[in-house]
Amino acid sequence: MNPKIDLKLVLALSGVAIIWGTTYLGIRVAVASIPAWYVTAIRQTIASLIIMIILIKQKELKWIGWSGLKRQILLSILMVVVANGMTTVAEKTIPSGLTSLINATSPLLVFIGCVFLGIQKPSLKGFVGVFIGFLGIVFIFRDGINDLLEPGYRNGILSLVIAVSGWTIGTIYSKKHSGKPQYIFLNLFYQFVFSAIVQFGLALIFSGKADVDSWKIESILAAVYLAIFGSVLGYFCYHYALKKVSASEVSILTYFNTVIAIFLGWLILNEQVDVDLIVATALIIAGVFITNYKKKAELV
Repeated sequence: MNPKIDLKLVLALSGVAIIWGTTYLGIRVAVASIPAWYVTAIRQTIASLIIMIILIKQKELKWIGWSGLKRQILLSILMVVVANGMTTVAEKTIPSGLTSLINATSPLLVFIGCVFLGIQKPSLKGFVGVFIGFLGIVFIFRDGINDLLEPGYRNGILSLVIAVSGWTIGTIYSKKHSGKPQYIFLNLFYQFVFSAIVQFGLALIFSGKADVDSWKIESILAAVYLAIFGSVLGYFCYHYALKKVSASEVSILTYFNTVIAIFLGWLILNEQVDVDLIVATALIIAGVFITNYKKKAELV
């Protein structure tokens, strides 16, 4: 008898793979005329309002207690303020395709972190995958070390390092302290409200008073798209998937994000895609696949 396929899980994983692949393009368009921290603040504010309306309609908006609030604030800091925020900052000076490629290394770091914390067993296959993946990173910068001397590029790369670190820690923490699936929207509401407040503060600190008149309509629409699809749908799918399969298996979807992001950046933004980038992408994807591949499928 064939095992029953979990359709909700399949849809959630597909959502993570496709939706977040398009968000790199959305971020690049949004930051073209809107300061990065304002983009993130607006994104999370709109997402908070949408989720609040859903929760009120379903009569599920409630207090989660101080311990629950602390947990959601920590996740908000790691995965929204740090990971999402710093990725947005990076795309002001870094192409969307390269941004997605560097973010694609997060599954390798998730594997290392899970092994270190005893969440999963170490394996030769896993470490071989990590080695191959990081060869891809070396390949990216093999002829471009001098680019790091340019302040904008260097700051963009540093922002991505911080973003990947935040996402990795948040992914591992989410798996270790997973709650009940029916509270996903409620948890996201608290995360987005907190992150919106923090990010508006960061926007005022780093960008000053908003000059809304200079914001282009395509950037505003991109920010709205990021809120509805990138935050509400994307994060819901991601957190739902984490309740069903391992953190490493959810993170493997990053390589789908990468391919989609690189293709859209090339197609719409005319971003350069050369042999080095293609080889680096292949190495990183291969590394992630080898690290996370299991003979028995768990999507059932």
